[in-house]
Amino acid sequence: MGVKLTKNEQKKQKDALKQFQRYLPTLQLKKQQLQMVIRESEAEIAALKEEQRKAVDALSGWIAVYGENASFPEDKSISNLVVIDRIEKDKGNIAGVEVPVFRALVFRDMEYDLRYYPLWVDKALAALKDIAKYDALVKTLQERIDLLSKELRTTSQRVNLFEKVKIPEAKENIRVIGIYLQDQQTSAVVRGKISKKKLVRAG
Repeated sequence: MGVKLTKNEQKKQKDALKQFQRYLPTLQLKKQQLQMVIRESEAEIAALKEEQRKAVDALSGWIAVYGENASFPEDKSISNLVVIDRIEKDKGNIAGVEVPVFRALVFRDMEYDLRYYPLWVDKALAALKDIAKYDALVKTLQERIDLLSKELRTTSQRVNLFEKVKIPEAKENIRVIGIYLQDQQTSAVVRGKISKKKLVRAG
């Protein structure tokens, strides 16, 4: 069985059981919190993608200009004027997990000849930057989901270990040790009575 059939071992198993039972609700709460935040983040990603799609649709009349418009040589394409420099992020904490929090999308300062591009170029660049921001937000949220999903797998394994292995094992050990000690106590009483009878007879 792997456990000693002694009172000390029984106490050790009872202490372990109390610890498991005290720790399990915390793990279960953490698991629920992680699941909830992952679902919320997934819903947020879906909403952002929908907003981005609407933003692109609103610019449908400009798509030819934004893309590979034949009126501009490839090296003069408006899309070349929107270059992401970096995504700035802060750090947050969810259920003990450090996660990224989107702060800003920083673009490189791109100079262009106002005489070459039409008047609407500034509006076009602002719209393209807004659309690019959706991608940065989604990427940051996906990083968060990946980190939380990894922690959720670990937490779920611990919950299963406590629920299905550690707690039942400790309970069974306590039961078996209890039966053994009770048997030993009964045997001691019986032996005591026999010895007493022998002493009475001898007397």
